[in-house]
Order: sequence, then C-alpha cells, then structure tokens
Amino acid sequence: MHNKVTLEIEVGTLYIVSTPIGNLKDITHRAIEMLNNVDLIAAEDTRRTGVLLKHYDIKTPLSSFNSYNQVKKSDHFIARLLKGQDLALVSDAGTPGVSDPLYYLVRAALDESISVVSLPGPSAVLGALTVSGLPVNRFVFEGFLPRKKGRKTFIENLVEEKRTIVLFESPHRLAKTLNELYQVMGNRQAVLARELTKIYEEVLRGTLEELMTIADKRKLKGEITIVIAGFSKKNINKGN
Repeated sequence: MHNKVTLEIEVGTLYIVSTPIGNLKDITHRAIEMLNNVDLIAAEDTRRTGVLLKHYDIKTPLSSFNSYNQVKKSDHFIARLLKGQDLALVSDAGTPGVSDPLYYLVRAALDESISVVSLPGPSAVLGALTVSGLPVNRFVFEGFLPRKKGRKTFIENLVEEKRTIVLFESPHRLAKTLNELYQVMGNRQAVLARELTKIYEEVLRGTLEELMTIADKRKLKGEITIVIAGFSKKNINKGN
C-alpha cells in the first residue's frame, strides 16, 4: 500500500507598491525589481501604469482594479494568490490606498491569511506637507471633499480641527472650494501644491483669501493638494 502524498501549495504574497506621483525617476530599486518579478500587477488605470512599465521595460501583465470592479476583481486576485502567484497592487500615482480601493483587496487577502507587504515610496500628501511651511508632526488627510451633498457640513466639521489639514481637489472645483473653505473656516494660512515633482511644479503659499484670488485669476491646472493650517484662536474669524 502506497502512502498518499499531499503537496501543499504555498500561497502568494500581495505587494503594495508605491509609484511616482509625476517624475518617473521617483521610484525605488526595490519597487522596479518587485514589479518585474510578480506574476501580475493590479493597476487603478492600466494606461497610466503602462507608461511607467514601458519606461522601465517591465513586461509583467497588467489587470485593472478600481472602485467599479473591486468586488469581482478581488475574488479573482485572491484565487490567484491562493494558487501561489504573487501580485503587486499600484495606484495611478503615489502610495496605494490614498484615493483608490486598496482596503477591499487587502482586507480580503488578510481574511485568507495571505501575506501583505508594503513597498513605501512617493506620496502627494507628504510631499505637500513637507514644503508647506505648516506643522507636519500632526495632520489629518481628508481626501476629496463631497461634491454636493454634505459638503458644507463636512467643512464645518473641520473648523475646530487643530491638526494641519490636507485635501485633494480638481482644478475646475478649486476656486469654489477655496471660497467655501474661507467662508466657513476663516482666513487662515494655507498652501496649494500643484503638479508636484513634474515640470510645472508650483507651491503657492498665503491666506485662503489670497489663494482664492490667485485661483480665480490664473485657472490653475494639474493635480492639486491643499494644505490648511489647523484651528487656533488667531483664525476664528470667518470670511465675509
């Protein structure tokens, strides 16, 4: 009688890989090596990630992963990981999870006892904070403001936030957002960090009212991060 041999398949690893927020040189050697070695790369936008892969001659297959297909794709990715394949998750730019569906896949992987490893790198949030001239030791990141419903309430809830506040905003809503922040939060110090690490990188510092005037006149373009001073007795006066 022959003993039955059972082969255990070692599960793969989910790697969270940070990529450049603009300048393609802002990527670690480890990240390039990992993107070359994994079996599949899950990307928020395969076209944008494709530019990075082409630049570094990385041939690893790409598969889209975004808020619209995260449930279906997560099941597929978990199945591949359980078969022993390694997977890298990247966002459009920067560190995954800031404004993309990282949480859903990581939670699903952990539920299956799949190892999750972070490869740190660029972040527009930290990049903007470090050049802002505002306190960096304590901050809160709120992503994009609600577009319509609950927008004013959202801002009102930040009025007494003492930590430095970081937001993302699109160019066509920037002037409106700065005006609303000024009206609700008062004329406090703030910074607009635009197109960080790119050719037209620009950091504008001033009060919310001053930045609002600039945004009205110049119609700023590109990816924009807003950094706002936290609450203090000096900025409790609301805008007019």
